[in-house]
Amino acid sequence: MQTAPDLQELVNRIRTRDYTIGIMGLGYVGLPLAMISLDAGFKVIGFDIDASRVALLNRGETGIDHLPGAAIKVAVDSKRFRATSDFADLSEPDAILIAVPTPLTKNREPNLSFVENSARAIAERLRPGQLVVLESTTWPGTTREVVQPLLEATNLSLGKDFFLAYSPERVDPGNDVHTTATVAKVIGADDPSSLQVAKELYDQIIVQTVPVASTATAEAVKLTENIFRSVNIALVNELKVIFDRMGIDVWEVIEAAKTKPFGYMAFYPGPGLGGHCIPIDPFYLTWKAREYEVTTRFIELAGEINTNMPHYVVARLVEALDQRASRGLSGSRILVIGMSYKKNVGDTRESPSLKLIDIMERRGAVVDYHDPYVPEIPGTREYATLAGRSSVDICASSLASYDAVVISTDHDAIDWQNITKHAKLVLDTRNACARSQSRTDNVVKA
Repeated sequence: MQTAPDLQELVNRIRTRDYTIGIMGLGYVGLPLAMISLDAGFKVIGFDIDASRVALLNRGETGIDHLPGAAIKVAVDSKRFRATSDFADLSEPDAILIAVPTPLTKNREPNLSFVENSARAIAERLRPGQLVVLESTTWPGTTREVVQPLLEATNLSLGKDFFLAYSPERVDPGNDVHTTATVAKVIGADDPSSLQVAKELYDQIIVQTVPVASTATAEAVKLTENIFRSVNIALVNELKVIFDRMGIDVWEVIEAAKTKPFGYMAFYPGPGLGGHCIPIDPFYLTWKAREYEVTTRFIELAGEINTNMPHYVVARLVEALDQRASRGLSGSRILVIGMSYKKNVGDTRESPSLKLIDIMERRGAVVDYHDPYVPEIPGTREYATLAGRSSVDICASSLASYDAVVISTDHDAIDWQNITKHAKLVLDTRNACARSQSRTDNVVKA
């Protein structure tokens, strides 16, 4: 007969590192979490349904450009880390942290299939004393309404036999200053014992923990952070369109406005939104709000503005080609600089560059791309026809052969002066040319 765990014994095991952490999902969230857990002295087992990714990690490679594999290699060689696709091993870890995708359906409704499948897999092996923490971004109530019932179907009691919490990820790929280990961690649980165990664990691996009243509160915190960014980016994107009509440079406006030390925070426009957080997460709250007969007009308006940005960029390109080259988009050769959704990383999730290429090619343009971080476009559900395309090399003659160059991602490794020197026309969505003090007479901002 299995007995309920002793809380103090669990706390002591966490503090002495006699405790194994399991992480489900070894991508941009789960892998950094695994690495800082290893740094803190814990043994880690990583779980992922992608067998090729598992094999890569077990060779000591990460497959993510900003996460060097040296630490993983050392951990693999010392038997402190292993990756597996065998969910039967879920009975081994003392804590299981779920960091799986939470995408949207085609109808912009939450797709919790990865979370649900993870919870079911855990439930089949759940044993007394285990802590389960959901880190994936989701609507308020998911942990309590979706995950908890699946785990309680085992006849184990929450807060007595097993523990459950929600702690939203705060990962900014490529950010060397604010890393997973150095950003405060919000933790919510619906019973005191679960909160105690979860906080104790994260206290060992994160610089600061911030306990909140419930799992739903913690889930709401994450959505609030991302909605804040989405709304403010939408605002500056709209201002960009307005100020451009007025002949005002929105980038100069923002630079001047941010000299005010209070009441203002600088956000910057772009060709659209990418990554998992801002394009997707706000709609989790929009969907949940309908249950309470509340409309999320602000969130949906921000989404509409941001979603329209690639169309605005292409419209500016069409206008620039017409005015400066007396030609249309159809048949024009276009080079897109940057395939990742943000600078200095190879993350292409929801990248606006994909949509830009799709729009331009549907209108008859011939499009190539250059990105030192993305040698080949990975497969995506929405842009399957772009998968497998390779980044082209750029030199003076190749740049001059394109009718226009569109700057979508402003990687620091790109020689912007070289681009403006040799390109016929440059459409700059990131203000990269002005910041690098490049030639500007052939540059149009968008």
